[in-house]
Amino acid sequence: EVQLQASGGGLVQAGGSLRLSCAGSGFNFEDHAIGWFRQAPGKEREGVSCISSSGRLTYYADSVKGRFTISRDKSNDRAYLQMNSLKPEDTAVYYCATCLLRTGAPPYESDYRGQGTQVTVSS
Repeated sequence: EVQLQASGGGLVQAGGSLRLSCAGSGFNFEDHAIGWFRQAPGKEREGVSCISSSGRLTYYADSVKGRFTISRDKSNDRAYLQMNSLKPEDTAVYYCATCLLRTGAPPYESDYRGQGTQVTVSS
């Protein structure tokens, strides 16, 4: 069974930090680019960040550049999203999914998506 499990969300004050973790199983995690996507109530889903299978290529949405850092650890089939300087507008359900990097455009979700974790940033 394919699973992508996001964790690490919570309630934090503006300016604070959270680290999200994505655990993959049931497929060749190391062969896929892994991304973080978010959806807030009443807003369209947004591709926040994506990291290639090698880890050498990354994408960040303009709204999070300089504040969020994506990484992956092939030894344990995990990907991470370090979120610093959080803002109320970062409030959303964040979920991880396999993704396709595109030049100059947000990533697509590809084969697999996990359930999300809620991030709430208070002002």
